[in-house]
Amino acid sequence: MAEDVEDASTDRPLLALLIRLGGMAGIATMAALIKLASEAGVHVAEIIFWRQFISIPLLLAFVLATGGIGMLKTQRPKAHFVRAGYGFVGMLLNFGGVILLPLAEATTMSFTAPIWAVILSTMLLGEKVGWWRWSAVVAGFLGIIIIAQPGGHAIPLGGAAAALGGAFMVALISIQIRDLSRTDKAISIVFWFATFSTLCVLPFLPFTMAAQTWQTYAILAGIGLSGTVGQLLITLALRYGKVSSVVVMDYSSLIWATLYGWLFFAVLPGTSTWLGAPLVVVAGIIIAWRERVVSKKRFVDQRQSIGT
Repeated sequence: MAEDVEDASTDRPLLALLIRLGGMAGIATMAALIKLASEAGVHVAEIIFWRQFISIPLLLAFVLATGGIGMLKTQRPKAHFVRAGYGFVGMLLNFGGVILLPLAEATTMSFTAPIWAVILSTMLLGEKVGWWRWSAVVAGFLGIIIIAQPGGHAIPLGGAAAALGGAFMVALISIQIRDLSRTDKAISIVFWFATFSTLCVLPFLPFTMAAQTWQTYAILAGIGLSGTVGQLLITLALRYGKVSSVVVMDYSSLIWATLYGWLFFAVLPGTSTWLGAPLVVVAGIIIAWRERVVSKKRFVDQRQSIGT
């Protein structure tokens, strides 16, 4: 997660929402292409490699066109490498969830990241969480139970476990990014993640990489392009709006996932998903709203403390 932008002179909420909407469309497109690549026989390690490797020159072109190579400066390469290691595991789980589950279900599972973040914030950061957020956590997991139907096998439980594990890693990584954001720009964090995670996957390639058709290479290129553009748009949205304001657009990816699932794979979400997904989405929105309320209260308290 990138830093929240506080400069009121750049606050353009409608533009931020539209940009974030485009970013989520890019991420949803990447997920659909990942599933297509897997069905074409591409190993998940090779998919991760192309996703990250292709983004490096694209990110370099972006920084050279906007602010110069100095935007990538960092004094914390070890922290970036640790973040890349966690991110590699997260991608392995998230991509595995996309491959093993229908797109809509995999996307819904990814919405549990804010729920995991609440739990981790209490365990790792000692943050006090009130009944609003704990109620959202309970509602979110109830939604997951409805979707997965343990024992009923509405969806593959292995895929559900991978997707939930990926969401957990996203929440864990968000704490790392929050720390890195104190010293490094958002684009720097994205760039070094792409670079170091590419290095992480290299040892696996001799055992997994194979020659592909030109159509499959086009899909792999599309994964790198759509993922990078989506990530940049998500980051750019924070220049014009606050995280707590634009995060609601993230749930639009469920619409794209449902559409792609129908167009490319002739699959529509089952009844359990239609019943459980709203609980997960509402839980995430409540958590985002409550965090905004708490942060505003904390800001007011700090101003009053300084005033006295």
